[in-house]
Amino acid sequence: MKNNDTRPAKHEPQSPWAFSTRELGRRAGTMRTVSREIPAPAPAEGVIGLEGVLEVPPGSPVVLDLSLEAVSEGVYVSGTVSARVAGECSRCLDELSDDLHIRIGELFAYPDSVTEETTDADEIPRLVDEWLDVEQTVRDAVGITLPLAPLCRDDCPGLCPECGGRKADLGADHGHETLDPRWSALRERMSSD
Repeated sequence: MKNNDTRPAKHEPQSPWAFSTRELGRRAGTMRTVSREIPAPAPAEGVIGLEGVLEVPPGSPVVLDLSLEAVSEGVYVSGTVSARVAGECSRCLDELSDDLHIRIGELFAYPDSVTEETTDADEIPRLVDEWLDVEQTVRDAVGITLPLAPLCRDDCPGLCPECGGRKADLGADHGHETLDPRWSALRERMSSD
């Protein structure tokens, strides 16, 4: 029997961030859970986090524990993202790292749904060929969770503005003599006498 179907075959995305929703169908209330560990992308693909501030190191594991639930307008994805983040303290420039555990929740709209028709593509992600890709959702959630100025500790004293030494290591008596530049000529004259 010859196949007369000339439609292009649907392909499965190769991204590790993509999940199939085929078994959910479009039956509201149908749910499945998925867990996956994905290596963080290389810098050329864009970091997860705040580049140069606090980010998931390339190749380190990003753990997804998600629920995919069919709803009337699409598939609602919820769950947790866990990863190790690394960067440097914004005050003393010491290296720091922390474990990150955040909750995510995102609706992926069905093709031809009212939600798809009434929203811009950059407002709500879409299902494509019964697949959804959570990479941008994870990137956005991590990015808004991380502090713009991370600290190694809340009371970090930072660096000395004169010598650049770590204030925590310099001691309470550390100081620098400051001389008003307008008096420098007088100082030179007095030291030559």
